[in-house]
Amino acid sequence: MNGFFDIPSDLDNTYFGLIGLHLREALLPVLAGLLLALPVAQLCVRFRWLYPPVLGVTTVFYAIPSLAVFVVLIDYTGQTELTVMIPLAVYSLVVLVPAIVDGVRSVPEETLAASTAMGFGPVRRYLQVQLPIAVPAILAGLRVAVSASISLVSVGALIGNQGALGNLLADAQKYGRPELAVNSVLTTAVLAILCDAALVLVRNLLTPWMPRGGTRRPKAAAVRQGRPETEKAAAR
Repeated sequence: MNGFFDIPSDLDNTYFGLIGLHLREALLPVLAGLLLALPVAQLCVRFRWLYPPVLGVTTVFYAIPSLAVFVVLIDYTGQTELTVMIPLAVYSLVVLVPAIVDGVRSVPEETLAASTAMGFGPVRRYLQVQLPIAVPAILAGLRVAVSASISLVSVGALIGNQGALGNLLADAQKYGRPELAVNSVLTTAVLAILCDAALVLVRNLLTPWMPRGGTRRPKAAAVRQGRPETEKAAAR
């Protein structure tokens, strides 16, 4: 463990500073992608013909390697965090649009009809009825987007120390210190796991009506325990 947390001076940061930087570069793009995805998904739900072309374009964007996008952007945004965050926001948008569309479309027609009968307009119905019911699907998309964003931030190390924890990978090769690479990989994995766990907790808090793991086991056990008594009663 000697030197594991000894961050090279050329990074001008501490271990926990790199963690904060990594989270900022990873989570802000996801937030931006979510804010953009909500109105785009609503348009796709309202105008069904719009969804196939939007899905096609977003799929093409997702297939473009992040490094290629960095090369294009670097002439305009320079070697800055923004060069890393713009592609991550686009990737998040690509993941979240289908998730939101599928979640909103899963709302039962009778629920929509009831909200319309209560005087809900399109915007109010979308915000107060469709989105809350679509929370499980939206958070499933967020889990994918957050995990992908946390891992892709490290690629920013290739454009001038903008990779946060990924910079440790470059310094591990530069200074011949493999423990820095191990530090980078392990810390990035732990961050992804913790963020995913936080999103699961948020989902559980926002959707108390959803079944939880193990909620049906006691009932099944009771059925199994009661089966012999039932069989005896039938025999009598």
